Amino acid sequence: MTQHPSPASPDDAPLVRLTVDRAIATVTLDSPRNRNALSARLRSELSKALSDAMADDDVRGVVLTGTGPVFCAGADLKEVGAVLRGEPVEPAPELPAVFEQIMGAPKPVVAVLNGAARAGGIGLVAAADIALAPKSATFAFTEVRIGVVPAIISVPVSARMHSRQLSRYFLTGELFDASAAARAGLITQAVPDREMAHAVDAVLQGIRGSAPRALSRTKQLLDELGSGALAASERRAEAFTRMGELSAEFFAGEDAAEGRAAFFDKRPPRWAQ
Repeated sequence: MTQHPSPASPDDAPLVRLTVDRAIATVTLDSPRNRNALSARLRSELSKALSDAMADDDVRGVVLTGTGPVFCAGADLKEVGAVLRGEPVEPAPELPAVFEQIMGAPKPVVAVLNGAARAGGIGLVAAADIALAPKSATFAFTEVRIGVVPAIISVPVSARMHSRQLSRYFLTGELFDASAAARAGLITQAVPDREMAHAVDAVLQGIRGSAPRALSRTKQLLDELGSGALAASERRAEAFTRMGELSAEFFAGEDAAEGRAAFFDKRPPRWAQ
């Protein structure tokens, strides 16, 4: 009798999927039950998928997208709490390493948002070379509202956003839509929802029609030109180190503990007026 493998349980199913079609690798965040939060396991799988795509000579460019109504909700707050309590968490690349994989990649990365992005998820958007979002997508840097600082993501985000909007949205944590994100420089284009497929295809056709070596060198050229104070590759390592220390300081603080508790209790934090 032929035996068939048992279907993978939800806990065993991949959190990131990689497919390749006509020179484009699609890396899909596939953890919708926690809004594609950046858990250690998801970061590990994302890092591997990016590495595999970059190592594939048949791949000309990479699409980064997600499943479910949210592109990426940012940090996995339950896991953050576990780390601070000293509980074991599987080893995984930290966010600076993942952002650097995208920003320093030899092939263009196109973020194609399937929905909202928050906090660290916006870092993925900013790290990408091109970012398309449906007009229904929303964004927010929610860090200050849970008692932490948007430190690590400031490296890729400050390389994209105009300074006035960066100040406003970092300091208020307020919600803004895709059109505002495009005006701020965070995304390339806010697209009517029903036209997303057409907009994405236009970008991918351009990448497919470009010479691989020229694409790679042009991305390097853009990196050399820089589009923000922390954009240049030689400055990112130092910046990520400093911002990592700042992030750790605040995540370990009392305000962050209260912010996480309020988030899970679905109540305003004690400092809310």
